Amino acid sequence: MANDRNPFDDDVNPFANPGGVPHAPKAVISPLPHERAEYDRGATDDIPLGNGMDLKKREKELLAKEAELKKKEQEIKRREDAISRAGIVIEEKNWPPFLPLIHHDIPNEIPIHLQKLQYVAFTTYLGLVFCLLWNIVAVTIAWVKGEGVKIWLLAIIYFISGVPGAYVLWYRPLYRAMRTDSALKFGWFFIAYSIHIGFCILAAIAPPIVFEGKSLTGILPAIDVLSGNAIIGILYLVGFGFFVLEVLLSIWVIQQVYMYFRGSGKAAEMKKQAARQTMMAAL
Repeated sequence: MANDRNPFDDDVNPFANPGGVPHAPKAVISPLPHERAEYDRGATDDIPLGNGMDLKKREKELLAKEAELKKKEQEIKRREDAISRAGIVIEEKNWPPFLPLIHHDIPNEIPIHLQKLQYVAFTTYLGLVFCLLWNIVAVTIAWVKGEGVKIWLLAIIYFISGVPGAYVLWYRPLYRAMRTDSALKFGWFFIAYSIHIGFCILAAIAPPIVFEGKSLTGILPAIDVLSGNAIIGILYLVGFGFFVLEVLLSIWVIQQVYMYFRGSGKAAEMKKQAARQTMMAAL
C-alpha cells in the first residue's frame, strides 16, 4: 500500500477507559521561566550614624566624664586612707537587728582566737540586762503587795543607769581593745569591769546599809520577804541566783582577759604608754 498510516491512530480506543468515556487530550503546561533574583550581597542599608564631628564631640564628652569619675575615686580613697591613718573607725549600728542601737560584729572585727572570749563577755552584758530586768519584775510585785513605791523607783533607776552604763564603761572598751589590741583600752576595761563585778556581788547580797529596803533581789531581802509572802520570796531568790551566776561568769571573763593581756605583752606596753603620757603631761 502506498499509505502505511494506521487508520486506527485517530480513533479513540473504546477499551482504554472502562467507563466508556473517552479521555480528553492532556494539556501540556510549560514551566515558567526561572527568574533570577536580583540581590546584591555587598549592598548595605543606609543607617544614619551622624557625621564625624558629632562622633568626636561624644568621644570627648565620654573621656571628660571618665576623667571626672577617676578624680572622684581618687579623692574618696584619699579620705579613706586619711581616716584609717587617724585611727577613726566608722561604726554602723547593726544590733539588735530589729532595732539597731549599737555596733556589734564579732565574726568580722574580732580575731578568731579571741571571738569565744568576746562572746562570753557579751553574754555577761546581756546577763546584767536580764538580772536588772528581773529585778524590776520582782520589785514591782513587791511594791503592789505593799512594800512601797520607793523601791520600785530605785529598781527603775538601776536598770536605766546600769544597762547603758555597762555598755559604755566596760563592754565597748573591751570590744575595741580586742579589735585594735590597744593596751590602754584593756587597762580601762579592767577598772570598769571590776566595778561591775563588785556591784553584782553587792546586788546578790543586797545589804540594807547600801541599798534602800528591798530594791534589789539579794539573799537578805529574799529571806526577809519569804517569811511574809512566799511568791515574792521565791522571785527574790531567783533574782539572787541570777546575780550569783553573773558574778561567777564575770570573774571567769576577767581572768581570761587578764591571762591574754599578760601573755601578749600588753602589760609592759601599757606601762610604757602610761609613763610616756605622764612625761608628756609633765612637760
